[in-house]
Amino acid sequence: MDAIAIDFFNSYISEEYNRDNVRKVEESKAFLEKCFEDILKKGDIRTFFQPIVSFENADILGYEALSRGPVGSPPEFPDILFGTARSLGRTWDLESLCRTKALTCAKGIFPEYMLFLNVDPNVIYDEKFIRGFTKKYLNKYNIDPENIIFEITEKSSVNDFKTFKNVIDNYKEQGYKIAIDDVGAGYSGLSLLAEIRPQYLKIDMSLIRDVDKDGLKQALLKTLYDFCLVTNIKMIAEGIETVNELNTLIDIGVHYGQGYFIQRPSAEFKELSAPVKKLITDRNKLKKVAYYHNSSTIAIGDIAKIKEAVSPETSGMELFEKFNKNPNVRGIPVVDHNKLKGLVMKDKFFAKLGTKYGVAIFMNRPIALLMNRNPLVVDYYTPLDQVSKLAMARKEEELYDYVVIIKKNDYYGIITVKDLLEKSMQLKINYAKHLNALTGLPGNNLIEKKILNLIDSNQPYTILYIDADNFKSYNDVYGFENGDKLIQLIAQILCEETEKHPAADKFVGHIGGDDFIVMLNEYSVQTLCDNIIRQFDTKVRDLYKTEDVAREYIIAKNRHGEIEKFPLVTISLAGITNRYKKYAEPSELAEAASKMKKTCKLLWCSCSNIE
Repeated sequence: MDAIAIDFFNSYISEEYNRDNVRKVEESKAFLEKCFEDILKKGDIRTFFQPIVSFENADILGYEALSRGPVGSPPEFPDILFGTARSLGRTWDLESLCRTKALTCAKGIFPEYMLFLNVDPNVIYDEKFIRGFTKKYLNKYNIDPENIIFEITEKSSVNDFKTFKNVIDNYKEQGYKIAIDDVGAGYSGLSLLAEIRPQYLKIDMSLIRDVDKDGLKQALLKTLYDFCLVTNIKMIAEGIETVNELNTLIDIGVHYGQGYFIQRPSAEFKELSAPVKKLITDRNKLKKVAYYHNSSTIAIGDIAKIKEAVSPETSGMELFEKFNKNPNVRGIPVVDHNKLKGLVMKDKFFAKLGTKYGVAIFMNRPIALLMNRNPLVVDYYTPLDQVSKLAMARKEEELYDYVVIIKKNDYYGIITVKDLLEKSMQLKINYAKHLNALTGLPGNNLIEKKILNLIDSNQPYTILYIDADNFKSYNDVYGFENGDKLIQLIAQILCEETEKHPAADKFVGHIGGDDFIVMLNEYSVQTLCDNIIRQFDTKVRDLYKTEDVAREYIIAKNRHGEIEKFPLVTISLAGITNRYKKYAEPSELAEAASKMKKTCKLLWCSCSNIE
């Protein structure tokens, strides 16, 4: 066959192939359209509900209504179902059917929960929608408009913002709430946000996926969170699939979330499972603790990431596929019956494969041949600063390997060097923002949070309120510079003696001026008080002139401007416990301590008074 004949033959085959494909496409399209019309005719829509959960207390805010076509049909999946509706110009008909089904199924959940309904922007100002979504329409289902939240998808463009805004404002005035859906994945972006001023922002799952590993996504969500704080908008994270994503979102401050990890969509209104509730509440407790802790008091396990592990029998090929499938994974622990056996880091694994015969040797053999059998392993309760030191002390080639965490000798998770550095810096910044400039001790913000944490914990505690007696007269005679030195002396003694005390949880704060606070998770504190008094009474004398120490007083003007003799500065400690009385507010504790301090101040010597 000559060249011309070959070209003609190929052209003919190509045209026949294209014609055949066009015919198949048209047949598929016709079949899809018929299925769609059958769905509308029969009302064959299935409704599922997925809870939207508070990341503060694990309560359910409401449920999003999700619509699906008949099982096994092409329009079963929402993208095909709603895509077909748009192509046929039948979006209103489909959405009307979906909403009717959702409201019928959801009528039993009101008024306890909100119902989130997806609405295409091109439908919401359609006259049929406006007529159809009146209070009279909702009365049929015994629903208050304030329980309905319209989710305006950002994946569809809004062409007439002025008209659209007017319609949205009208719905808001009736009590409906508005959420912008798929934020970060659509076209309207900031314009839609600025125009309709929603009550909720639903962050698209593309920004949530692997957020725990992506610093850029975290920075973006933090910026959105700050914006939401200023504008009183609530953030909802969509598509949460892992515990690490959940923890990261809670740490950032995202208000609500939904996703398969929290709970899959269901035809029933299911409550949140106990394990997920515990994860959320535990992470919030940790978040509160981290607020006033530093790198020497926070446990490494509290910030660890739960990571998938593999068994020692896993082949090199299986591991190769895992690394290729998950580019963000830099290493994988090797675990056998919950016991850590080793660690395989991605860079070292590929380096081995890159050697002569590496692929032939390792691809079909167990990874036990490749793993590091002695990675850095630390216990869950090891302080963050100690782990940082251990990690930095490793050999250079192991410097960026994962640090593996165990709990009760079982594998728990990992932490990266990047995580260590970022968390240490974050703790330092958070802590430094609330330290007293003179003493470097936590100030009132951290003190109040610590008190509230103690009150909520229902554990034994003692709170010591400490102040100096006759401090004003000392300050007047010796000057502010020496007055500052005396305050710093009190801070030093409190820190040194509290550090020696055997209590597991202890905290020293500076309320202001000569007022301090010490908190411990036990009742036996008399020895600590005695040691503080003894140290203070001895060291404070070094801040006086010899003649003042000899006569045991100084001469200064009193509040009435009259010359008076004042004793040397002493220290008073008033201790409040929850042994016999439970306190609900920090102000109650302070009032009780004030009464107890009056007893101390009647004496002209350092003393303590413990409840």
